[in-house]
Amino acid sequence: MIMADQLTPSALPFHDNPVTRTPAMSSLASSGVVFEAAYTASPLCAPARASLLTGLLPSRTGVYDNAAEFPASIPTFAHHLRSAGYRTVLSGKMHFCGPDQLHGFEERLTTDIYPADFGWTPDWDHPEDRPTWYHDMSSVTQAGPCLRSNQLDYDEEVAFAAERSLFGHVRSRDERPLCCVVSFAHPHDPYAIPPKWWDLYGDQDIPLPRPSPADLHPHERRLRSVCGMDGVTVTEDQTRAARRAYYGAISFVDDQIARLIAVLRETGRLENTVVIVTSDHGDMLGERGAWYKMSFFEASARVPLIIWSPNRFGPGRIAAPVSTMDLLPTLLDMTGERARDVAGTLDGRSLLPYLSHLPGGSDRDETVAEYLAEGALAPIIMVRRGHHKFIHSPADPDQLYDLAADPDERVNLADDPGSASLVEEFRRQVAARWDLATLERQVRLSQQRRLAVSAALAIGTETPWDFTPRYDASRQYIRNHMALGDLEQMARFPPLA
Repeated sequence: MIMADQLTPSALPFHDNPVTRTPAMSSLASSGVVFEAAYTASPLCAPARASLLTGLLPSRTGVYDNAAEFPASIPTFAHHLRSAGYRTVLSGKMHFCGPDQLHGFEERLTTDIYPADFGWTPDWDHPEDRPTWYHDMSSVTQAGPCLRSNQLDYDEEVAFAAERSLFGHVRSRDERPLCCVVSFAHPHDPYAIPPKWWDLYGDQDIPLPRPSPADLHPHERRLRSVCGMDGVTVTEDQTRAARRAYYGAISFVDDQIARLIAVLRETGRLENTVVIVTSDHGDMLGERGAWYKMSFFEASARVPLIIWSPNRFGPGRIAAPVSTMDLLPTLLDMTGERARDVAGTLDGRSLLPYLSHLPGGSDRDETVAEYLAEGALAPIIMVRRGHHKFIHSPADPDQLYDLAADPDERVNLADDPGSASLVEEFRRQVAARWDLATLERQVRLSQQRRLAVSAALAIGTETPWDFTPRYDASRQYIRNHMALGDLEQMARFPPLA
């Protein structure tokens, strides 16, 4: 499973973007199954990733925001696959907050790029206070080429560690099947990328976003405040540079994917491998005058999802709405493992009927998501059903979009008399599934508890939760615990006769 952070489908050639160059991903898409309407469970990193791993909505994992603890007691697909006999390995970002930094993975090859503590806790009790640690517009106003960046340092380590781990597994005597998750920080902002990938594109190639609508929804206005967008004038040149660097970052990730696929191909393992490519959420990239994520507009909430295994599943494109929460039950279906302790309680549903082109696979036409973090005043719920998207929060006016007739989401039908019955139907559905008043109390209580804990732990000697990869130099390369000839023969691939 390969994850690229903050990757919006509209920036990809197999989703009709004529500019971006992604030969590796495009090859997987052409011979794999592409889900055209895959959605995150929450348009924010940590909640989205916890839901992807567990098949549960953020309201059920408790991972409401980027500083909420992911409980060690909730099984992930790594736990289930490990029970099924898999070796489970993670290389890269997963944004686990709290003391458990493995969540079922037997091995974790790198640290995380983001902190594991409660320091980024939002505070709904003080919505007027902009978090100093959150996004600002410097990522856009300072966008452009660079020789080096924090994210490049990180992602090159992620790719190298994953590549070495794949070779290590192939060369080892471990007969277990492997589940390897490789998670990159690009193309997440800041929008900066070295010339090798910046120069793949020219300014003339980069389309500008469509003009911002005159009337912004209250949640949009709050997000502008949270991200420091108000009072900052972004020029066309800066917008074009940010999007160009973003496209370059996608091509950088694509090169790393090609590198990992080459290992599988050259070691003879590719034909017996399922490759999944996805993201945690998208990026607005200047659409509607907005950047980053945190909303349920398509550019923010939709994600790419490719499942590639030509020996198992023929190529195809699935138009029905699905969720990254569906990956856990899908993986369990593929392996025959059962989610014993959460049977019947998952929010995700297996995608195997789509992958296998089974009759009835197209009967499903709905997915749901939640947002419970910065810029919200109360829980925000999204229901995507058929070609309609409904967004509801007790603190804000409803939104209803017909994505078939209005793919840019410019016409809010929530107050349209002709859509009144449909809006009421969606409201009843939300009321039946969510107790939003109770959920709001739980989120606020969680925030205040974490703010108190974080303040206390900052006093005196800190014991960080950030993951430190294990590295035992006494077991690396050439040491006296093993005969040199045996060691060299085991390390060489292909093995000598």
